Amino acid sequence: MLELEDAGSIRTLRLARPPVNALDAHLLAALDAAVQAAPADGVRGIVLTGASGRWSAGLDVGVLATLDRPGLEAFLGTFFRCLLTLARSPIPIVCAIKGASPAGGAVLALYCDRRVMQRGPGPIGLNEVQVGLFPGPLIHGVLMRIVGARLAAEFLATGALLSADEALAAGFVDELADPGEEEATARRWLDKVLALPAHAYLATRALVRRDLREATEASAGPEGSVLVNAWTSPETVAAIRALLARLQRR
Repeated sequence: MLELEDAGSIRTLRLARPPVNALDAHLLAALDAAVQAAPADGVRGIVLTGASGRWSAGLDVGVLATLDRPGLEAFLGTFFRCLLTLARSPIPIVCAIKGASPAGGAVLALYCDRRVMQRGPGPIGLNEVQVGLFPGPLIHGVLMRIVGARLAAEFLATGALLSADEALAAGFVDELADPGEEEATARRWLDKVLALPAHAYLATRALVRRDLREATEASAGPEGSVLVNAWTSPETVAAIRALLARLQRR
């Protein structure tokens, strides 16, 4: 479910839940635990990526379709706890995005220090609106933090999905890499920042990510309630079922 590989002081975590590394409660909990454990193991930086040449298709729609209100509350609680762990991480995390990164997959990427994406069609984006889901105010704020208010408003309200080149131009991702080179490119960036004076780098990193941590700490509980209310509406339940039916026909 989660592959681990160490090279020196850098640990690579690979989401490994075939076929598309969709995020269920077990994978989210495993990622949460692995990120929390890394510093105590002497890890100084994390590459977060996906196994089998894929990143993540986002939250598992098949799971969402089966959940009642208490189940959805528990699932979203696990999701937001994982995001909070990423936001609080005392060591840098760079993601290596291989292929498509919609919805929850894009959210994970936005919580990393840096985003390296495979060249090509992608796509990447917060496409919740396209499939009938409300993304919520925290995700809006996290996207706005990366691409600015104008682009965040456009992308989120339309559920836009961007190619790698479009994502780079918008600032959604920071760097592109040829297929197969995503992890190596991510490690090179970590090598550079880990060569900086550690006390100054880590203190400054904590400063520039404080807004992300504080926004997530303040919003995680209320955000879950907002999404539970929105995602249990008859319209949203119907939209999720329709999406699942389309996916099953492929």
